[in-house]
Amino acid sequence: MRLEQITAKALEKTGNDRYLLSIAVSKRVNQLLNGATPKIDKDLSKAKPVDIALEEIAKGLIKIDVEQ
Repeated sequence: MRLEQITAKALEKTGNDRYLLSIAVSKRVNQLLNGATPKIDKDLSKAKPVDIALEEIAKGLIKIDVEQ
């Protein structure tokens, strides 16, 4: 899947709130860099943490609370 498609799906998970998505990606990247294991089958030494975080969010593996 292309990065644009992954980003679009991840954005849907936040109710199309780009700010909320950026906060969620940032928090997950920090977790990954501090030793958390990816919830998808990607190697941290070969893939960028941002790409991993976006894909995890797009697949619904990371829960994001959207307040309405």
